[in-house]
Parts: sequence; C-alpha cells; structure tokens
Amino acid sequence: MAEEASPRPYADPEAAARRILEIAKEIEAWQGRIYVDLINGPFLHRDNGSPAELTAGLDLLIQRRQLVLHEGCGFVQMPETGGLLPHIPPE
Repeated sequence: MAEEASPRPYADPEAAARRILEIAKEIEAWQGRIYVDLINGPFLHRDNGSPAELTAGLDLLIQRRQLVLHEGCGFVQMPETGGLLPHIPPE
C-alpha cells in the first residue's frame, strides 16, 4: 500500500503569504529594503516551502500591496503603515 503524502503547509497561497510576512517582519530592513534572498532562504530551507509556494505567496502579497517588489533590484519594501495595508481586492 502506498503512503499518502502529508499535506504541504504552504500549498495554500494565503498560508504562504502569512509565513512570508512573518519572515519579512523578522528581518531588519536596510534603508527600508528587505532583500528577497533573506526571505527566500528561511522559507525554502528552514520552513521547507517549495519555490512554487514562495512565488504564489509573494505574488499574493504584491497583488494586495502588502509588499512592493522592486524588479531587477532583488528587494521588497513593506508599506510605511506598520507593514500592512488594508486588503485591497484585485481589480
């Protein structure tokens, strides 16, 4: 009989997004910037998230404007309002 795979804790993008925000809040920002690699490492290696789960969580946070991605620079910023904006549904 084949073993059933245990459910992945970050398969749901909401769960991945929550964990990414927790990680981002643990990191000391440099000039308001958080380097994405400082989020990637803990999520992928410590928390055993997958690259697809990381991407889904980041995409959700960016879509909701809870993180601002600066493409090509490798960093994100959290809004100045304490890190979170109210949920803004996608257009």
